[in-house]
Order: sequence, then structure tokens, then C-alpha cells
Amino acid sequence: MATENRNPEIRKDAVNNRLVILSPARSRRPSDFKSKSQSKSDSSPTSNAQPQCPFCAGNEHQCAPEIFRFPEDSTSDWKVRVIENLYPALSRQLQVKSDNEEHRQANGSTGEVSLGGFGFHDVVIESPVHSVHLPDLSPAGIAVVLLAYKKRIEQLCAVGSISYIQVFKNHGASAGASMSHSHSQILALPVIPTTASNRLNAMKEHHNQTGKCSLCNINTHKLLINESTHFSSISPFASTFAFETWIVPRYHSSHYHQLDEDKAIDLGGILKLTLEKLSLQLNDPPYNLMIHTSPLHIVSSELPYTHWYIQIVPQLSTIGGFEMGTGCYINPVFPEDAAKILREVQLPNKD
Repeated sequence: MATENRNPEIRKDAVNNRLVILSPARSRRPSDFKSKSQSKSDSSPTSNAQPQCPFCAGNEHQCAPEIFRFPEDSTSDWKVRVIENLYPALSRQLQVKSDNEEHRQANGSTGEVSLGGFGFHDVVIESPVHSVHLPDLSPAGIAVVLLAYKKRIEQLCAVGSISYIQVFKNHGASAGASMSHSHSQILALPVIPTTASNRLNAMKEHHNQTGKCSLCNINTHKLLINESTHFSSISPFASTFAFETWIVPRYHSSHYHQLDEDKAIDLGGILKLTLEKLSLQLNDPPYNLMIHTSPLHIVSSELPYTHWYIQIVPQLSTIGGFEMGTGCYINPVFPEDAAKILREVQLPNKD
């Protein structure tokens, strides 16, 4: 059925327990969607380094302290560096006190709670070369970035007061990137964010009703974009945003940091393919990439229904008052159409 002849639908995202309105009448044909401004317009493809960019090789002294690099014994030939964020959202220097001490200020009459802003905020520099972006790397090169996430998460797991870790990438100024040099960020929190708690509860409810993990049991009919040995890229059934894409492990896994090297290379391949297809089809859009993993300290009974995945959201439109007021988003592109378009994208031969 042609998109423009479809009636609007209200769908429920069983993974995140939220509603979305699919309303194709509000926009143009799905194949006509393009980003209005290219996200890489501020970097030159012929420039290997920029003197004013602290993330470029040779400018390491301009950065906040380094946590580690890959390879570990590298000097100027490093591939990935993990550093502290120069302008962190949380403070790693704050003293963490026990729950019965006065770092927790609660107002019993209003339910208001205030916690000290302890946590970690790190930056992952994905390449020493200013003009190289994540999909420009080989699958093995992307795997180095993915394994840097894993190593840093494992380090943060040793901090007992950390409950949740969010890995994310903002690509392009309108997606929130303050620097054009390709990088991603890691935020470690002493609390579990509401969105993560809601996802956990929704997954539990689905498991209680069906006996199955909602992501292991996901229906990919007409929604599959590509598959690799260990991963699937899909347009989710209740996509919140136009051309939203998930990369889901085909094996059951609760935590991202359980990823091993072979799976990281496989994930690097399908992530590269996905980003290249989105870039070609949508005119190199700004995007946000988020790794949704489970809270660090879940109990064994929660393992059967918790499952990590990657969400990629191209920034093609802005949200309005309805979305802010209800938490229910209006998506002008049916996910089945988005999946078909991305499935059929033919990348140019680079040989």
C-alpha cells in the first residue's frame, strides 16, 4: 500500500512502553526525506589535522586528562583515546556518602529529592584524523571504538556507587555535537534514569505475558534492513522518529560490555553499513546514536528479559508542544517504508 494512501495508526513500542502516532499525511513521500544541512560541512575531506582542534593527533596536550588509549603502548600512532570531559555534566571529585547521610535531601511533603552530582563524564576520540568519521573506518577500526566503550564500562563497573552507564554519540551541530572531530561520550550515573527503568519494566511485562524476551522475539517482517552473523538492523515497529534504526544482537545479552572482539568486528560491519546507508539516503544527516544497555546491578531473575541494543536517530525534524506535553511522538514515515528504502539503498563501489 502506498504511504500516502495509508490511514494514521497509533502503535505501542513494547520495548519502551510508549506510544507513537504514524501519520504519513503530515509529510512528503518517505523517499523524499533529506537532511536540510549536511553534518560534515565544517570539516575538509583533505584535512588530516587542524591546529585548533584538541582531538587531533599532536594536540593531546590541549585535552583533559587521558584515561587510556588503543593501542595501549602507542605514542603518536594511537587509534582511539578515552579522556575525561573538559566540561563534565557530573563531578568525579564529589565525595559519595552512604544513603543515611545528608547527601540525600528529601522533602517528605512534596516528594522532591536532591542527590549530589557525582558521576563520570568521558569522551571517546574515535580517530586521530580530523576528517575521518565513524563510518569512514573499517569494520575492524569501528570495533576498536566499540571495544574502547567496553573497556571503559568495565572500569566504571568497579565503582560501586555507579548504577547506569550511557554511551552516546552526537554527530553534527544540530544533533548536539559541539566539536566536528568524530567523538562519542560516556556518562556514568549513580541513579537509573527513568527511561531505562521504564524500558526494564516494559521488558519484564512482555516476558511475564509471553515467556520471551521482547528483543529476542522481535518481529522483523517488513522491518528488517540488514543482517550480519550476530546482529540485525531494523526499523522498529513503533518508530518514534523518521528513519529511526535499531541494531539488535541476534543472541540474548543483557549488557553491552559482554561484547567480545569477534562480535565487535561483526557489529562494526553492520554499524558501518547502517550509517553509510542513512548518510547516502538522507543527505548525510546529523544523528544521535545511543547504546541502551541494562543497569549494572540487575539481579539474576532480570537477565532473561533484559537485552541491549543500539538506537540511531537521524535529525530530520524538530519536536513540538504535542510531543513535549504527551511524550507521544508523531512520525511521518511508516517504519515498513523506511526499512524498504534503506534495505534497497545501493552503496557506491569503493574498489
